[in-house]
Amino acid sequence: MTRSELIAQIRAKSSYLCVGLDTDMARLPAHLLREPDPVFAFNQQIIDATHDLCVAYKPNLAFYEAMGAKGWESLQKTMAYIPDTHFTIADAKRGDIGNTSRLYAQAFFGELGFDAVTVAPYMGIDSVQPFLEFEGKWVILLALTSNAGSQDFQLTQQDGGEPLFEKVMRRAQAWGSPANLMFVVGATHPEKFEEIRRIAPDHFLLVPGVGAQGGDLEQLTRFGANEDVGLLVNSSRGILYAGSGADFAEKARASAQALQAEMASLLG
Repeated sequence: MTRSELIAQIRAKSSYLCVGLDTDMARLPAHLLREPDPVFAFNQQIIDATHDLCVAYKPNLAFYEAMGAKGWESLQKTMAYIPDTHFTIADAKRGDIGNTSRLYAQAFFGELGFDAVTVAPYMGIDSVQPFLEFEGKWVILLALTSNAGSQDFQLTQQDGGEPLFEKVMRRAQAWGSPANLMFVVGATHPEKFEEIRRIAPDHFLLVPGVGAQGGDLEQLTRFGANEDVGLLVNSSRGILYAGSGADFAEKARASAQALQAEMASLLG
């Protein structure tokens, strides 16, 4: 999906919502466990309930890899079911030496057909570049994440007082462009968004941490949005597990609808 196509979807739906498909077998409604593929059955109903409210889906690969071959089958079926109108993100957090990254890129872009993959920048340009060589595909580079451990390295000051995550964002802009490179910035750091927009005014930001992690949608939109909106705000548990019974999809829709309505209001 191109940048202009993604922006058009955001404008058409008045939504920059990304639904995280972090589908945990231990949290599935009991009645789905009788299905041949409970994970896909769950994802299918979540997608049916939310596709008109969101612009993107983000399966977290750990939940599928943990189930071995059956998990990969569930993921493939889920990817085939997601409408072509939606941006798809492999939340895989890969990043390795060049030849290995090239194979990861082939797996997620070539075989599974994702639009984007999350990538860890720690090993530098040669670990990221192979992902950027796929035309029409995106790298979403980890910059300032929403977890408590982000304090350990990402916020540590470098020479001159610049936090490490800022150094990563400045350097990485020479590797890709706003047409193929996004950054992960957690909603739990609302005070950083204004500075982040000075560093990367045109790039999209993937923002986890709204909902279960307590991020403030109004604040991050006020300081993080640009003229193209430039945000994909992810909610996973807050939507997926809004209900635990036979009406789980209805509850998920209500949760997604509340977020989309707030987004529409913030976009004016």
